[in-house]
Amino acid sequence: MQQDKPIADLSSDEARDELARLSKLIAAANRAYHSEDAPQITDAAFDALKKRNAALEAAFPKLRRADSPALLVGAPASEGFTKVSHSLPMLSLENAFEDSDVADFDERVRKFLGHESSLFYTAEPKIDGLSLSLRYMGGKLVHAATRGDGAVGENVTENALTISDIPKKLKNAPPVLEVRGEVYMSHADFAALNARQIEAGDKPFANPRNAAAGSLRQLDAKITQSRPLKFFAYAWGQLSEPLARTQFEAIERLASLGFKTNPLTSLCAGPEAMLSHYHLIEAQRATLGYDIDGVVYKVNDLALQARLGLRSTTPRWAIAHKFPAELAWTRLDAIDIQVGRTGALSPVARLTPVTVGGVVVSNATLHNEDYIAGRGAKGAAIREGRDIRIGDWVQVYRAGDVIPKINDIDLEKRPSSAVAFVFPKVCPECGSVAHREEGDAVRRCTGGLICPAQAVERLKHFVSRGAFDIEGLGAKQIEMFFTDSELAVKAPADIFTLERRDAANPLKKLKNREGFGETSVKKLFAAINAKRQIPLDRLIFGLGIRHVGDAASGLLARHYATWGALEAALTQAQEGNSAWNELLAIDGVGKVMAESLVAALQNDTERAAIDALVAELDVVPVIAITPVDSPVAGKTLVFTGTLEKMSRAEAKARAEALGAKVSGSVSAKTDLVIAGPGAGSKAKDAGKFGVEVIDEDGWLALIGQA
Repeated sequence: MQQDKPIADLSSDEARDELARLSKLIAAANRAYHSEDAPQITDAAFDALKKRNAALEAAFPKLRRADSPALLVGAPASEGFTKVSHSLPMLSLENAFEDSDVADFDERVRKFLGHESSLFYTAEPKIDGLSLSLRYMGGKLVHAATRGDGAVGENVTENALTISDIPKKLKNAPPVLEVRGEVYMSHADFAALNARQIEAGDKPFANPRNAAAGSLRQLDAKITQSRPLKFFAYAWGQLSEPLARTQFEAIERLASLGFKTNPLTSLCAGPEAMLSHYHLIEAQRATLGYDIDGVVYKVNDLALQARLGLRSTTPRWAIAHKFPAELAWTRLDAIDIQVGRTGALSPVARLTPVTVGGVVVSNATLHNEDYIAGRGAKGAAIREGRDIRIGDWVQVYRAGDVIPKINDIDLEKRPSSAVAFVFPKVCPECGSVAHREEGDAVRRCTGGLICPAQAVERLKHFVSRGAFDIEGLGAKQIEMFFTDSELAVKAPADIFTLERRDAANPLKKLKNREGFGETSVKKLFAAINAKRQIPLDRLIFGLGIRHVGDAASGLLARHYATWGALEAALTQAQEGNSAWNELLAIDGVGKVMAESLVAALQNDTERAAIDALVAELDVVPVIAITPVDSPVAGKTLVFTGTLEKMSRAEAKARAEALGAKVSGSVSAKTDLVIAGPGAGSKAKDAGKFGVEVIDEDGWLALIGQA
């Protein structure tokens, strides 16, 4: 199972499947947490889900899904309240879990800005409550809204007016001011509230966060008024005029207007000071009297915040450093080997169930055979060289990963009968040789499609949500049809011939089989037929070609526009020819991905399966939508050399925001090359192809940033 493997060991195909699984889990957790105030998993478990998703998207940036949790904030507003559209989105924050993540954050910020000297940051406790936005017009509170999905929240104005920490009127405030912060409940007030709940025969709240969220989101404001809610202000949305020049001064301004701000907010000169304040707050955590789950760092200079800008759901200028998760000890009962869609053999620890961070854990990743043996990625000893054996007493943790990891073992408790684990050299599913390529941490089954585990997993991917998404045809049904003697589904094309084969079957009709009926069969065939017309990017993604994920499928679809053009290009491509060079020129397509694409389309068996599938489909081409208000919209740009006034990342982000395509190499299809000092072969290629070359000043003038 992909969720049992470390990210570094996942293939592109496995990462895509894991991202689909995480998307579903995180969406369900968001609904339970934000909309229903009844979380089904702990904060640590939710953070672990998000961290693994973020780490996967960082390791496989081209696999990001259209429904990625990274593109979503919170959950849709409840139907019980009127809706409020936020004038500026209420974004979530990127998370850090290790001290090294904080240094990486600082390095990313300075690299994006091209800023060599140290920067100042604010550091403040991350309150575990419910986000709230307060809009003041002419100093009067006109509405209060929850985060909702980040764009639209719930109108809880009447409830917010009952909270004493929230000013109803402001003096000397900007004409338009949106103050954002966190509604929370103190430990003492929470205990008193639960005592009253129990006395009244009502169900007690699980924790202060649930109590605060449930209280604020009451349809009867009188109930909210009876609950002891508090509010910390720490941010703002729309402003008619700036509050200050810096984050720290802006927080001070909010305090002067009458808002409660956190007294532990501090100004820090770089990562060392940030970490020092983090550990100071961590040491006080148990005595604060309210729940926090980390420390938030923000770039102090608001002008630099503006330059850094926003991602789809998180700002580049802030990060939440979460407190570490819990550890637990339990026994390793067995080691299972699972075979993935690309043939990877993944070891999974089966554990005596134990609670870690509020979640019952019975499985943990063992990464690969080296990890079990006590070796790291480069052969260096880990756990001081201690191997992992069945029967060992193991330490399990959940920091930063959705599936728990084994951190260490207790040799003193190792049974005398425990023997070193021997990793299999043959596939446990089909008996084929399991080969480990030089430099690869993963051993893979060489059976290909003759391996039932790989074949089934490829079919499961094909019908998955991010691919063809065929309703009523999930993993369970795929496993059933795969082994069916009369209506076997061994390849994707078999799905689309299923109805014809069932009609021609004179014996046992599908509607008469266990688990099916006439109505369900009609619905299944209708769902299959509905996907005969499929967008090009979904077809590419559904093929399950190794190293080609969701994002890469979109890149290929936008570049080639039609299946015929893509098929012809991949059929003709050979290293060094024009079709190959065009493929590599697509920004985001590297040599490994290109080789995988070409291999799939030029392999006789794979090609036959693809051709059989496409013959059943109507593949919808991509229609390019080009903005009309940008001088570079629809053009292909190449940046080369050193940019001195902005980083390469910032330049690329601006170009793409203006509707341009950014390529990694120059070709006849390139429209413009922006060359800084040190430009080399790409500048020469521009001359060869007759492509216009401008310097950085010319680029800034072109986009109106000079």
